[in-house]
Amino acid sequence: MTALDTPAWTPSSWRELPAAQQPDWPDPAALEAALDQIRALPPLVFAGEIRALRERLAQVQAGQAFLLQGGDCAETFGGFTADAIRDKLKVLLQMAVVLTYGAELPVIKVGRIAGQFAKPRSKATESIDGTELPTYRGDAVNSIDFDALARTPDPDRLVHSYHQAAATMNLLRAFTRGGFADLQRVHQWNQEFVASSPQGRRYARIAEEIDRALSFLRACGVDVDNDPTFHTVDFWTSHEALLLGYEEALTRQDSLTGDWYDTSAHLVWVGARTRDLDGAHVHFASGIGNPVAVKLDHRATPEEAEALAARLNPDNVPGRLTLITRVGAEHAEEVLPPLIRGVRDRGLNVVWSCDPMHGNTFTAESGYKTRHFSDVLAEVRAFFDVHAHEGTFPGGLHIELTGEDVTECLGGAQEIADLDLSDRYESACDPRLNNKQGLELAFLVSEMLQG
Repeated sequence: MTALDTPAWTPSSWRELPAAQQPDWPDPAALEAALDQIRALPPLVFAGEIRALRERLAQVQAGQAFLLQGGDCAETFGGFTADAIRDKLKVLLQMAVVLTYGAELPVIKVGRIAGQFAKPRSKATESIDGTELPTYRGDAVNSIDFDALARTPDPDRLVHSYHQAAATMNLLRAFTRGGFADLQRVHQWNQEFVASSPQGRRYARIAEEIDRALSFLRACGVDVDNDPTFHTVDFWTSHEALLLGYEEALTRQDSLTGDWYDTSAHLVWVGARTRDLDGAHVHFASGIGNPVAVKLDHRATPEEAEALAARLNPDNVPGRLTLITRVGAEHAEEVLPPLIRGVRDRGLNVVWSCDPMHGNTFTAESGYKTRHFSDVLAEVRAFFDVHAHEGTFPGGLHIELTGEDVTECLGGAQEIADLDLSDRYESACDPRLNNKQGLELAFLVSEMLQG
């Protein structure tokens, strides 16, 4: 099907196009019944919130703010606890403080949370000891347990995903509006296992300087204790818009504007495996009013970026489209310059963000899927260097991380080695930076932004 044949957009028009990475649901009637349940449930986010994020992303594009997007590679039903949500928020708040303090830029905080329950996979099946079963596609689809029943796609999991996302949203709103995110609590965000590390001590010094700054403002007559600026934060949610039936079920028409919004999250992105110009995912994203993003791997060209922008942001609206590069450290110096230069020369309004995780994944000798912190840092440095050379703004960072003391990514100041991976490897899919590594990266990015 060509661009001329693309159907007129409706929330369900994606069904007329080829849709990659969709599960092989065994019972289509059961799937539609589950989606009907979700259609009858309230939205998870609201159109006004979505429009506010788009305005903030326009500031990022203008070089007046920085986008920090992070969280789990894949949320799980088993890992759903208040403490886990709090700790993910903690590390993002810590990183945002480091970036804001060092770079003197406001930081737009977006979590990979409250909806990141599905993952694209390179293979439809996997084999263990001669037994072949469907691959694990995230808890929204099937279970990581390796048996035939657990690996069978179950549409009731979509409904479970909705309810867990709703509970997560409630908790996030309570944390960010109820005092937990208060700048006067900045010391309390430093977790015990981080506090004694070099990164934790460096963070503690920033927290002390913030305390002194707040005391100075009080002495000058500023009502710090009652000004909400110091006590609350804006926090948005995001996930990959992979399971299009779920996204369709949560796409609602705004009563004020008549526009359609995907109310499953404030921002959704199209992955590197599903960004086919004539495919269902790009078509679906083209019709929603949310800010949208696209992942670009090392195969992406300026011509493809231009074509994606024409589909996803035909009016060239600032803040609407984010391009997330995930090219890998070994390809960065070759791929990024023509890509960034080509988009700039075409006058396209985009936010540039760097995902230094997905292009640097490999399997260690121990058999664990991992990433090396030095590769993550090398891709980020290349991203900043190319933008500096081309006169464009390196607007954001997109990372998989956790607030827990895991051992999933090699290196960093902790010098995690291959033999250490088995100590606390807890990810359901891809390896994540732990809190110490996340803070270390934030300090390094802060220095790059200053430069």
